[in-house]
Amino acid sequence: MTAGAVHRQQPYRIRFEWGLDGARTISAGADLALVVDVLSFSTCVSVAVERGVLVYPYRWKDTGAEDFAVHHHATLAGPRNGGGLSLSPSSLRDTPGLERVVLPSPNGSAICHELASEVPLLAAVCLRNAAATADWVLSTLPEDAVIAVVAAGELWHNGGGTGPDGGLRPAVEDLWGAGAFLAGLAAAGRDVFSPEAFSPEALTAAAAFDAAEPALPQLLRGCSSGRELIGAGYPDDVEIAAGLDAASAVAVLRDGAFRRA
Repeated sequence: MTAGAVHRQQPYRIRFEWGLDGARTISAGADLALVVDVLSFSTCVSVAVERGVLVYPYRWKDTGAEDFAVHHHATLAGPRNGGGLSLSPSSLRDTPGLERVVLPSPNGSAICHELASEVPLLAAVCLRNAAATADWVLSTLPEDAVIAVVAAGELWHNGGGTGPDGGLRPAVEDLWGAGAFLAGLAAAGRDVFSPEAFSPEALTAAAAFDAAEPALPQLLRGCSSGRELIGAGYPDDVEIAAGLDAASAVAVLRDGAFRRA
């Protein structure tokens, strides 16, 4: 087996990796890719889709974002500290009259924007909609479908690495979110230990969620990303993200926007 096939986690059908490079690697040939960015892009998508808002993913700090929003007759989300619509689940929940939003982020949204043209089906997953998404996959896709689960992670910043656009920081909340979806697949009957079902990487993510689930809200508040948001004045966003299985809407990308499946 070639090195490329190994890192694509072939011949396993259900795969798990980190970040944009991981997404590019394991989504090759996949029937479905799922991007997990719990704090906060995919949680924002879940909250928006629940209320019928279309969410267009886009690259972070791209000068074309405003034109892209105008083209789609959408509101462009601003920086979190701007006080308005932003990469904050509570802002997506509370902004009245919202119908379409362009929601750039350096992690989940940027990955989704790139994968949109590479995979036939793309979904955004968080703790809120993990079970609903697993149920939807089991009822919609054939058992031999290839599924790529991508934990977006974060970028090192504020002195923690190489600068504001530093390298990947694996974020434990995204491991839990991916694991929640994967554990849901396993619990619903996918044969976990058949030779070509779950990769060891996917099994490890599911096990991490199983270990964290009894204390998930406390752990989310206590992890690095949760503490960062709480310290910046966004405790409500962490509480919204901790709502395990609170959402029934599955967020699927169609015609460039996430919407209810």
